[in-house]
Amino acid sequence: MDKILEIENLSVSFSSDGVSRTVVDKVSYTVCKGRTLGIVGESGSGKSVSSLAILQLLPEKNCQITNGRINFYISDKESIDLLSLTRQQMEMYRGKRISMIFQEPMTSLNPVHKCGRQVMENILEHENVTAKEARQRTIRLFEEVQLPRPEKIFDSYPHQISGGQKQRVMIAMALACNPDILIADEPTTALDVTVQKGILELLRKLQTEYGMGIIFITHDLGVVAQIADDIAVMYRGQIVEQGTKSEVLGNPQHAYTKGLLACKPPMDSRPKHLSVVADFLAGNIQEPQVETYEERASRLAGIYHNKQPLLRVKNLSVTFPLEKTWTGKVKKSLNAVDGVSFDVYQGETLGLVGESGCGKTTLGRALLNLIEASSGNVVYNGMEISKLSASKMRALRREIQIIFQDPYSSLNPRITAGGAIMEVLETHRIGKNAAERRIKTLELMRSVGLDESHFDRYPHEFSGGQRQRVCIARALAMNPKLIVCDESVSALDVSVQAQVLNLLNDLKRQYQFTYIFISHDLSVVRFLSDRLLIMQKGRIVESGDADEIYENPQQPYTQSLIESIPKMDVK
Repeated sequence: MDKILEIENLSVSFSSDGVSRTVVDKVSYTVCKGRTLGIVGESGSGKSVSSLAILQLLPEKNCQITNGRINFYISDKESIDLLSLTRQQMEMYRGKRISMIFQEPMTSLNPVHKCGRQVMENILEHENVTAKEARQRTIRLFEEVQLPRPEKIFDSYPHQISGGQKQRVMIAMALACNPDILIADEPTTALDVTVQKGILELLRKLQTEYGMGIIFITHDLGVVAQIADDIAVMYRGQIVEQGTKSEVLGNPQHAYTKGLLACKPPMDSRPKHLSVVADFLAGNIQEPQVETYEERASRLAGIYHNKQPLLRVKNLSVTFPLEKTWTGKVKKSLNAVDGVSFDVYQGETLGLVGESGCGKTTLGRALLNLIEASSGNVVYNGMEISKLSASKMRALRREIQIIFQDPYSSLNPRITAGGAIMEVLETHRIGKNAAERRIKTLELMRSVGLDESHFDRYPHEFSGGQRQRVCIARALAMNPKLIVCDESVSALDVSVQAQVLNLLNDLKRQYQFTYIFISHDLSVVRFLSDRLLIMQKGRIVESGDADEIYENPQQPYTQSLIESIPKMDVK
């Protein structure tokens, strides 16, 4: 195998307030032509930092490479240490010989420039071609990455195309100069499983055509199993395990690798509690208890037998205007939610699954009257929500809460975790005084696995999983009966995701909560849900028992969602 990149004992440190902290510690790995190296680890493990060092994209102000070499092979026998190059010399390699696809395409693309122009810029920068030739090559690249209507997307702004299409534009930009190495930093994390599957297949196809080496960074072992030839597992800045895909996934040696593999929800059983990485690192490994068919049947009978629905939705529609005349008359509209009907029972978890744009988030917000419905009825405990006065709706919000997808944007960065929870208690006049509210807040924080020391911390001082726990504690402050979880674990590492899913299940058992769990990840939804609703283009296309739908899907759309779930292929 021809080596194209070799990293030797790379160490990187960040400094803050005069204190230096090593975030990448003596990391070594090799990338070969035509092969994909998957770098796996949780947020903060150092996987992205080590890759940004290759392109000299680390911030100079507070970051320092303290040790190591990064050898790029110009030919079979000649290499150059990229760390020895000046910024100006590095520009000859960055974007031309080594390209990178970043995790979030919306922030990577310039919102004020058209997509085609941004790809053209890279070609014009590195190639001796005319603007006309650069345009033609860009359109060919758009065709190659399977973008629909390439010429229209060439003239579209980033906000006018979908997330999957934006990511394909980023791939086209990265491939514009036929690079030797492509660094893909979590390129599919925020995408639907079907779009993710398409991106992975596209990268494999392009790798075969161009023979490039790929560094694929992810926290999801299921994804890396689909694309990688070799795997390096990073934990706290170090590579703790490295080898071929079959070696690492088929016979993991390190406790951290074993923990990552174990914490993903299985598709062939219903564990009562997911394993977490901390258990494996502590050596506290136990075979998870599985809910039997009889136990599940008995539990569901207790939920549904001779019971009235807690929430009843009838023919609900939400329409958004797309075009209006100069007089304000709507010319064109979008049916984001189109005649949806379903019931939710006390104590159950109803899973709502579908791709981005199918209307599931709009539906979730319409249930809470955060978005006004165009028609239909939402009846909660005998009360029609749309007909409630402002004061009655305010009182009802104590019983129905929502946990949003992004815990960081859901919290005020200027208010501490304890303050965010106490604010809810004060608004709804729970507790006689500040002292009582503080005691109640600390109880809530303990119930979600946070301790007293977290009370005075600000959101930026927490990890993603801890921030989501603060949001859950805030939702629990009202003692709600119904909680809408809107993609509340999709942005989390698989290990943190397992902790939050366990927490939601524990709280459900303890407080008899009812959940509407919205997600595009069918494996996560199946683990939590009793029933499933499959949503496509604003409509419910399939509904029923979660296990039955997974084992015997009736609709082609549901079948495609299930088939797109990354499988742990270790060969």
